[in-house]
Amino acid sequence: MPRTGLVRLKQILAPTGPLPLSKSTFWAKVKTGEFPQPVRLGGTTAWRAEEIWELINKRNPPTKTKR
Repeated sequence: MPRTGLVRLKQILAPTGPLPLSKSTFWAKVKTGEFPQPVRLGGTTAWRAEEIWELINKRNPPTKTKR
């Protein structure tokens, strides 16, 4: 998934995307405001990649490794 620009749902959700969620779960979280709102481009729905990466990082914070 790109770091910037717009991404479609199939790029966000597993198996090809980084979020292991179903479409219905994803849309339910968009509706409640837990996930970012989409951008409509004519008949196409997309999300800002930066917002999706921010969401991913909040859900899976980077772990600190011990040395």
